[in-house]
Amino acid sequence: MDLIVHSLYSNKEVFLRELVSNASDALDKLRYLSVTDSDLLKDGPELDIRIQTDKDNGTITIIDTGIGMTRQELVDSLGTIASSGTAKFLKALKESQETSVDSNLIGQFGVGFYSAFLVSDKVVVSTKSPKSDKQYVWESEAESNSYTIREETDTEKLIPRGTRLTLYLKRDDKGFAHPERIQKLVKNYSQFVSFPIYTWQEKGYTKEVEVDDPAEAKIEAGDETKTEVKKKTKTVVEKYWDWELTNETQPIWLRNPREVSTDEYNAFYKNTFNEYMDPLASSHFTTEGEVEFRSILYVPATKKDDIPDRKTKNIRLYIKRVFISDDFDGELFPRYLSFVKGVVDSNDLPLNVSREILQESRVVRIMRKRLVRKAFDMILGISCSENRDDYEKFWENYGKFLKLGCLEDQENHKRIAPLLRFFSSQSSEELISLDEYVENMKPEQKDIYYIAADSLSSAKHAPFLEKLNEKEYEVLFLIDPMDEVSVRNLNTYKDKRFIDISKENLDLGMHTKVLLLEPPFTAE
Repeated sequence: MDLIVHSLYSNKEVFLRELVSNASDALDKLRYLSVTDSDLLKDGPELDIRIQTDKDNGTITIIDTGIGMTRQELVDSLGTIASSGTAKFLKALKESQETSVDSNLIGQFGVGFYSAFLVSDKVVVSTKSPKSDKQYVWESEAESNSYTIREETDTEKLIPRGTRLTLYLKRDDKGFAHPERIQKLVKNYSQFVSFPIYTWQEKGYTKEVEVDDPAEAKIEAGDETKTEVKKKTKTVVEKYWDWELTNETQPIWLRNPREVSTDEYNAFYKNTFNEYMDPLASSHFTTEGEVEFRSILYVPATKKDDIPDRKTKNIRLYIKRVFISDDFDGELFPRYLSFVKGVVDSNDLPLNVSREILQESRVVRIMRKRLVRKAFDMILGISCSENRDDYEKFWENYGKFLKLGCLEDQENHKRIAPLLRFFSSQSSEELISLDEYVENMKPEQKDIYYIAADSLSSAKHAPFLEKLNEKEYEVLFLIDPMDEVSVRNLNTYKDKRFIDISKENLDLGMHTKVLLLEPPFTAE
């Protein structure tokens, strides 16, 4: 059992995510079946999940009012791994990875449930199906390859419908039994599960109580003075325990974009990514077809000083509204777009998706392609803004990222090139785009001219400029170390070659002689 569980999960705290997702599935199934059979809800219409901890005894109890299980369903659903054997399970897992098949291991093997053994010595499942008159208890221990099933005979433990799952935590994992810890995990991983999730929390209220030391007060009434005993009070906090709703059931990305205000998008961005400034742009979209997912992407307004390694925490991946990870190594976005932040919610990936599955999945490759395209559309929107300052701010923050894209992503050169900005011999105060350069070209001009220099001043006073200035040919000033590398990797723009005017034998006649450039630089 230990081998199976730890071969799939590297982070212990995901056990709660998996178990809450299972509970949500049970509620979903009940809701679906009750459409045609309303009697399934006769034991109570409430559909919710409740999580109670006992830090003194080191237990966590998760209760749902879902469809529950019969005795046979317990065997089929929770006994799969134990009955099929560890070797058989691992063999099937290995085969699915070798063939690069996206295998929903939860659906096939019940692995989501078995994540409970990441933190538990013993797991007890008590469940009641509306299709059965009896309630059954399934029990197993982490060190055992077997389980037991018995009928529940304790009347105090009977439930009308659903499942009560009790985890007896390992000694080193009893910290999970603290209410605050559970509440934090629910908010992180299961915030947008479509059913209400309640956690058992300690609360308090203030009240005034009398104290033993009364105070005497003298009151004058005409000629007489009376002494009156005035009761002394103090404020105390009365503690009690109660259920507290912990999640939101409607994530913003599932709403119609026309019904979401800019303020709501900005508030979600700031809360999710701990930002204090509004983003420069956002994009809320749904993709349909062979791969379906919903997403909201943002371009931050805050400046990133350095281009990071591939790993970032800027994209939060959800699967069926359950948070999976924000730790990516270029699977969803290339490094040069790592500044983009956002959420992606897919129904086409398994909940226990691993890094290997992300890297090999055809679904992920399609998602990445569409996310990159949407990111470019969002950046292009900033560049087309009537307020030129918007894109100047973007370029100041992230221009070097796009230049890196010229090196690392030849497939998207046509999307990157229009977003590049340079100073020129005719625009040394304001950056221009390649489209603006081409629009300003002389009728007889065939190529795009540039000169590389270490500063704007050096470029302006380069002796090579004289002949081009005489012909009123504009020359791009490449004053950043990455500028020249970028244009040499682009090689052309709109069928016009980039020509370095510092090269020998530059021909500025009616038919410009094309000089061979050095081989394009490639990213290390």
